Amino acid sequence: MGEMGEIRHHGEDSEDDSNHIHLPKKSKLSSFITQSQIQQEFAHHQPDVARLNNGSFGSCPGSIIAAQKRWQLKFLQQPDDFFFNQLPTQILRSRTLIKDIINADDVSEVSIVDNATTAAAIVLQHVGWAFAEGRFNKGDAVVMLHCAFQAVKKSIEAYVTRAGGSVIVVHLPFPIHSNDEIISEFRKGLARGKANGRKVRLAIIDHITSMPSLIIPVRELVKICREEGVSQVFVDAAHAVGSVSVDVKDIGADFYVSNLHKWFFCPPSVALLYCRKSSLSSELHHPVVSHEYGNGLAVESAWIGTRDYSSQLLVPEVIDFINRFEGGIEGIRNRNHEAVVEMAEMLAKAWGTSLGSPPEMCPSMAMIGLPSSLGVLSDDDALRLRNHLRDQFKVEVPIHYQPLKDLEVGSREEGVDLITGYARISHQRVKSEGKCYHFILFTPAEDKRKDISLNGSFEDA
Repeated sequence: MGEMGEIRHHGEDSEDDSNHIHLPKKSKLSSFITQSQIQQEFAHHQPDVARLNNGSFGSCPGSIIAAQKRWQLKFLQQPDDFFFNQLPTQILRSRTLIKDIINADDVSEVSIVDNATTAAAIVLQHVGWAFAEGRFNKGDAVVMLHCAFQAVKKSIEAYVTRAGGSVIVVHLPFPIHSNDEIISEFRKGLARGKANGRKVRLAIIDHITSMPSLIIPVRELVKICREEGVSQVFVDAAHAVGSVSVDVKDIGADFYVSNLHKWFFCPPSVALLYCRKSSLSSELHHPVVSHEYGNGLAVESAWIGTRDYSSQLLVPEVIDFINRFEGGIEGIRNRNHEAVVEMAEMLAKAWGTSLGSPPEMCPSMAMIGLPSSLGVLSDDDALRLRNHLRDQFKVEVPIHYQPLKDLEVGSREEGVDLITGYARISHQRVKSEGKCYHFILFTPAEDKRKDISLNGSFEDA
């Protein structure tokens, strides 16, 4: 047996004992983290920047960064021992904990990859091969939402369309008022995909869209896919774990990916890829081909050559950190949602605008309409405003341009302020003893900076 065979053997032995690995118990009330400890955990953050963009890169605590450095040092001190004796067991431990977090049936359904981009490449490579090898007919369709991540769109281009697949894009309305609008447009997209005798071979559904940000009714859309005979369903949930509740068995998709460095306090970059156990499981492969090719996606993903695997080993430490907060991850999720809606409504009131969706469709992010006086009339305008807020006011917040519909343009009346620009604010709060952080926001409607405390009060800075 070769070297990589030895690693696989270690992993298989450990997997037999996976039932003995359990999620750590939540901390007792007396051991909850204190406010001073919270400040220490995030003291490495640039103190004069209002980073309202947790959704892009997350926030990693100092204790987790220290734990990562310890894993990196273990590898550098004795790479052979780390490679043969520690890495397989520790990756399996992380996979087992993730299995419980997302309520998967078996640890074999869980792979750890770098990020959602890598997971999308794995799934779309698999679909592209099916077209290229004749298992799917040329012209059969992939259905996706128009606001899918750009990396997903590029993977479709790289793997699917060049192999003969067609793409149906479902355009969701925004601003949006209910899930019914999403469901209606999605049904229309599936109907277009099935036109002229074609089959829909893959539906790609976001759990939380990035820009504009919305919670998508994934369970309902997956159910519709099953009813309409869609071959496979891939849920791109890059923002989900740590931001909304995730139960992959209840959702029912074939594939589900979520980053752990956005809302789950892991360092970049680490993501889970759930692949429901089926006859397709053996056909999935990591796009980076290494020694473990052919031994199952989870094993392939656990070794793709010499690189830094430390972020994938930290799931146990991150869970311990999360459980230092009242209510664990559920408590953090709930507080984030309540606070981001509160902040968004305060800003909308100050600016004389409105939210882009009902509060129940906001995760730990929210879209707030910007005053039309800011002149956000293109994607370039949105980028310039974002850069201006960063450079001049040290506010880091994504800006979204939303073109007006023809009906809206035609019905413009004097004095009516139609919204074309939205700010996407993120909220990642770790709260203790009733205290919370303060962030600086620029309020264009009043041309001044405001200090918004997360308990709901406005104070002039």
